Amino acid sequence: MPERTSGRRPAALVIGGGMTGMLAAAVLSDHADVTVIESDVLPRLPAPRKGLPQARHAHLLWSGGVRALEDLLPGITDRLVARGARRVPIMSGMVSKAPSGQWFRRFENAHHVNLVCSRDLLDATIRAEVLRRPRVNLRERTELLALEGSADGVTGVRLRDAEGAAALSADLVVDATGRASRAPVWLTDLGLPPVQEKVVDAGVGYASRIYRAPASTGEDFPIVNVQADPTRPPGRGGIILPIEEGKWLVTLSGSRGGRPSRDNAEFVAFARSLPHPVIGDLLAGAEPLTDVVTTRSTANKRRYYEKLPGWPAGFAVLGDAIAGYNPVYGHGLTAAAQGVLELRKVLARHAIASPETARHIQRRAARPVGQAWDLAVGQDALYPGATDEAPSGLERAAARFIDRAVDAGARDPQALRVLLDVMSMERPPVRLLAPDMLFRVFLGRKLPLLDGPPLTEAERKAAGL
Repeated sequence: MPERTSGRRPAALVIGGGMTGMLAAAVLSDHADVTVIESDVLPRLPAPRKGLPQARHAHLLWSGGVRALEDLLPGITDRLVARGARRVPIMSGMVSKAPSGQWFRRFENAHHVNLVCSRDLLDATIRAEVLRRPRVNLRERTELLALEGSADGVTGVRLRDAEGAAALSADLVVDATGRASRAPVWLTDLGLPPVQEKVVDAGVGYASRIYRAPASTGEDFPIVNVQADPTRPPGRGGIILPIEEGKWLVTLSGSRGGRPSRDNAEFVAFARSLPHPVIGDLLAGAEPLTDVVTTRSTANKRRYYEKLPGWPAGFAVLGDAIAGYNPVYGHGLTAAAQGVLELRKVLARHAIASPETARHIQRRAARPVGQAWDLAVGQDALYPGATDEAPSGLERAAARFIDRAVDAGARDPQALRVLLDVMSMERPPVRLLAPDMLFRVFLGRKLPLLDGPPLTEAERKAAGL
């Protein structure tokens, strides 16, 4: 049963108006009057914004994230699809080459999906949905300066807007400011010890460009994904993500010594240098609509807030502010949505102003973060220089097992279903160690490997191959 509260309606502050912040505001509005503090001006229609440069690159919402998003905002996926997003079945709607080299067969027996669209469309649709709520207020062009309170409890914030500095009180402050979060500084300023951090940096750089897809490819052209092999640096990979309005969002990546440049003339040549040239070949028949944009901020970085010996009442951290991941694995959005779902579960049992509520939120939010972290760093730790310490024997053994599981998934539809349960963040990684999966990995009968990308003849013809 939820804890009893007084008659006063609590107040909550959400710092950051991105996807995580808006989803958190939606949950909190069932329990409090919510103010979202945002340093940018948020576009009301799908459009780029200054504070989210990574939005120019490909994003995926795996089915574990789709479920969480729909649970938080019922009907939102239908509204996204009505505006041009796609539900893409995995693997039947995907052409994918694994890091270990196998092409996945396009088996049709799995229920997993990716929700695919531009990040601008995703954020704008969620933002419009949440800001319609009467108990959610948005303050733009407002900078948070510090937390108010002590190591025992946060009572509000100090902020600055066009009118100057001011203080704002709250029963709960949620940091959803993403990778640039200054929560470690805010907490030490209150007297807490430094938070433990871990960084795994494969040195990956990204380059993205939007193309007009060949008209004949239609609305059901598959995602095309060539993944990098971390055991053969520099690891190079890329993805064609068919998004709204007949466009392809193409993101290419490369690790140290093999990063893509922002030179428009080099983009297709780099795509053809991947472990398979299919992406470059497909781009030959597509029209570029934008210049190339690049980023180097791709390190996996995790902050272990849940391990601090003490935690202030009235403050919680969510989403990429806890951990940011190499975007190539596509788990950041899913982990963020699942983290907000954990927030909702906590508030169903604990009053928002209860001294222990924030601690419960922080511990529960670490669960999806931990799974996304393990999925990302298991591969990235293999790159030279990614960590201060070389991968242990156990970590290398785990990576070899994952390669075996991927190989089974590429050739056995039942093994693929289990693999996708984990990759989609619907089930924990331990699912791969269940007896049925171990049998399929080590003893099960498997189809022969494919010798090239499994595009259909109709898809090849439509793309001009």
